Amino acid sequence: MLESGTDDQRLSRLIDVGRGLLAELDPDVVLDRLLETARELTGARYAAVGILDEQRTGLARFVTRGVDDTTHRAIGDLPRGNGILGVLIDDARPLRLHDVGEHPQSYGFPSGHPPMHAFLGVPVVIRGEAWGNLYLTEKEGGGDFTAEDEEAVVVLADWAAIAIENARLYGDAARRRDELQRAARALEATSAIARAVGGETSLERVLELVVKRGRALVEARVVLILLREGDELVVSAVAGMPAAREPVRFPLAEATAGEVLTEGRARRVADVGRQLRWPAARLGVPDAESALLVPLVFRGSALGVLVAFDHLHGEPRFSRDDEELLEAFAAQAATAVATARTVEAERLRRSIEGAESERRRWARELHDETLQALGGLKLLLGAASRLDDPQAMREALAQAAEHVGREIEGLRALIAELRPAALDDLGLGPALRSLLQRTAGAQGLEVEQVIELGDAERRFAPELETAVYRLVQESLTNVVKHAGARRVRVVVREEGGALELEVADDGVGLDAETTAGAGGFGLVGMRERVELAGGKLEIAARPQRGTVVRARLPL
Repeated sequence: MLESGTDDQRLSRLIDVGRGLLAELDPDVVLDRLLETARELTGARYAAVGILDEQRTGLARFVTRGVDDTTHRAIGDLPRGNGILGVLIDDARPLRLHDVGEHPQSYGFPSGHPPMHAFLGVPVVIRGEAWGNLYLTEKEGGGDFTAEDEEAVVVLADWAAIAIENARLYGDAARRRDELQRAARALEATSAIARAVGGETSLERVLELVVKRGRALVEARVVLILLREGDELVVSAVAGMPAAREPVRFPLAEATAGEVLTEGRARRVADVGRQLRWPAARLGVPDAESALLVPLVFRGSALGVLVAFDHLHGEPRFSRDDEELLEAFAAQAATAVATARTVEAERLRRSIEGAESERRRWARELHDETLQALGGLKLLLGAASRLDDPQAMREALAQAAEHVGREIEGLRALIAELRPAALDDLGLGPALRSLLQRTAGAQGLEVEQVIELGDAERRFAPELETAVYRLVQESLTNVVKHAGARRVRVVVREEGGALELEVADDGVGLDAETTAGAGGFGLVGMRERVELAGGKLEIAARPQRGTVVRARLPL
């Protein structure tokens, strides 16, 4: 204790303590130093901090110093803010008492509580609102706490309030930074997933990639893929634990995964033991706490369910962000699984060159756009992590969050272009109109369209709709990248038992050698698509007067 006659020493000690508290970014360390310094300055035997609950009507936490573990156990439950402690909660002003037990609102002490008489209580106020209270009892020598003690503790509480707020702000900024870094890693992982899964056609290898990449994406302990076979779900691939010797099968109608597949919506399960209808132990994960189930749907067909169990680090439950990431991944995974299960070997061989060209194109898009943006985001986050000013750090992190948002939208656009939802959900006509509208808006082209497909609800074979859409899409890509055109006319109509399309631009045109041979500019893929559909493709070369692409695909 510092004697009352040494005011200069006490002031010097308060200044030193204030500097130390403001430099500390761990709230628990701040509380510990607050309690020990308060005891030192006043000679109190016991010290405590009561932290208010959200309603500021009681105590959510009570931290003490001076009471040993044995006494703590004898006292039992810690106080919740009643009695004399409640006086400071109701009236946040310093309170000094000669004998705390004589106060009219004192409830007395529970059995096993050490005797306490002299009392000093001081509120801890952050940004004008009571955050908690500092309590001191039993002054050394048996005397009362003085006005000088009260003054010193008020100053100490003010220092502590600033330090606690700084620590909270720093913690919030650090958590936000970690979230942004995780989002950046997830975006990079999603790009890698698209390339890895898109290059495989073996079902076994695709399933292996899906569970391994999905597990890494959401940092899950275990990930399973359940494929639908008739009225059953079958565990077809596992990551994070050894696979069962025999495939695990269970009825679709008896499992939560079956509900997810039928509804076509992802589901987060907080309590696996109570909420998962099919026991996790039957899936080989007996100690699972939480789960995330995402359906695998391709062209409206329910293929299976991707199931993740427990976060590897921290809170085992999955977040909404995890759900969105796994849903985006599941859309790619479903396409890969469906392709691997249904496409014929000969068709794969004949289309491999066109597929490789398309993958290279998306690889360039991902490299030039997404990965470069991620590199810039990494630099921004690195700079933010070195800032000492909480306000500057929050501003930098807000910029990074906006950056991540733009990249997420860009990646969603890439995924939509890989497989537009409108083609599956609405049909060929609406999908083409949407494509032409986007192209015109993004590229400044004047687009004339004639789309005549009969009844607005008319649907064609999925393979035919995909082929026509891709032909128009690739033709527009060539116009934008190579033609230097200002105007393009697109005609798609049903006529004479076939779908006919024509894309004509007023650009520089292609040379005769390119149009006659295999050529570049995506023409290889276009020719293969038309050939596989049993149709005919014609590309008319008009140097300096544009290019006309015509195709006829039988229904």
